[in-house]
Amino acid sequence: MSSADTTGWNDSARDASLSHLPDHIRRAIEITPAAGTRERIIDITTLGRRTGRPRRIEIFFYRAAGTTYLCSGAGGAATDWHANLLANPHFTFHLKNGIRADLPARATPVTDPAERQAVLAEIVADLNQPHDPGTIRPTRLEDWADSRLMRISFPPSAVIADPSTDDLLPGTGGSRG
Repeated sequence: MSSADTTGWNDSARDASLSHLPDHIRRAIEITPAAGTRERIIDITTLGRRTGRPRRIEIFFYRAAGTTYLCSGAGGAATDWHANLLANPHFTFHLKNGIRADLPARATPVTDPAERQAVLAEIVADLNQPHDPGTIRPTRLEDWADSRLMRISFPPSAVIADPSTDDLLPGTGGSRG
């Protein structure tokens, strides 16, 4: 018998926060281990925790157990993006390779030891796939143990803009004006 999952994570669950997104955007986020480096690179815009000003950076995103994550990578050094998201979890997830979209998102720190272990193990296994010959291998799980890890959700009421046209994408629940 299993107990209720109170962490918001479950290895058999699909990311329900993507269900309201248009198919082409959902497919761009639902990468698989076969995805190369280019498909994993996004920008995020957070609000600076001290200044309140927008801060945009380039970062990899990961998929594990059907959920989207941001991770600081091996070594676990402190990062401004992580500190900014701890202060204000709302940010913009910018798809920029192939599909272009600016997605309102929310970050939740992953602190549950079982979830961290499972997600980091899946990320490391993914990175050790032969899909990208430019990746340095082998990547070891123990090197990622202290990584900053955030679970990402995409609120269903979010407005999604196509930055190439500044038009709203259909079916996203938003309006200009």
